[in-house]
Amino acid sequence: MIKKRISVDSATSVVYPLAFGIIIVLMWQSGMLHKILKTDEYILPYPTRIFQIISENSDKISQNAASSVFVTVTGLVLGSILGYLAAIGATVSPRFGKGGLTVISAFNAIPIVAMAPVIMNWTKDISSKAEIRSTVAKIIVVTLMCMASMSINAHRGLNELKPFSLDLMKSYAADKKTVFLKLRLPNSIPYVFTALKVSVPASVITALVSEYFAEYRAGVGRQIRENILIAQYATAWAYIAVACLIGIILFVLLLMAESIFLRKRRSH
Repeated sequence: MIKKRISVDSATSVVYPLAFGIIIVLMWQSGMLHKILKTDEYILPYPTRIFQIISENSDKISQNAASSVFVTVTGLVLGSILGYLAAIGATVSPRFGKGGLTVISAFNAIPIVAMAPVIMNWTKDISSKAEIRSTVAKIIVVTLMCMASMSINAHRGLNELKPFSLDLMKSYAADKKTVFLKLRLPNSIPYVFTALKVSVPASVITALVSEYFAEYRAGVGRQIRENILIAQYATAWAYIAVACLIGIILFVLLLMAESIFLRKRRSH
């Protein structure tokens, strides 16, 4: 009965958003959405027009999408690793570590539009090539934005242990290394995925916004900006659709990874 309920809940969590999306697209294509929003097809082009532009410019769009994905994934991985290491440091040395977590969290409160130009200026001398300078700067911005959620959630996972579990390990005379590897580390895995559910969408948004300020004109975010400036709204919407697709794919991959890892964890 419980398994049946879980399967129904899982199905509805997919069916309802999908049905809502289909309804919006149908309203959009039929022109009903234009009437509701009181806009025209030039500002809000029809989905068929957007897909046509994507098809006709697939090579250029693919190159820009690849650039954005590289920045997003690299920054996400680096931020997650550094955030987890900060959580370990705060667990090993609570007196100094918690202060470090507070500093990391402060970066999350800085708007991307304020942080990105500063980082761009800071990295202007690291290479003679604009492509390398811009890529490094964008990765740093994404890394900083992803560190906070991982460090806070991982720290909770490493320290919010099940009742009496730590006492049980001590009763077996387990040293700190054994407690970390056998108890704290496995307990933190669900919290890591919780952090990633926040970081994945945030990393995509951060990468796109940081591309607005980049010196090198590459990336989905930069193309959205450039096409809006020259009033090519249909092309801008094509890149917006690609940006949404990138976020959806990365989030689905994360959910698949979470399902695999947590299933193995429950089986043990």
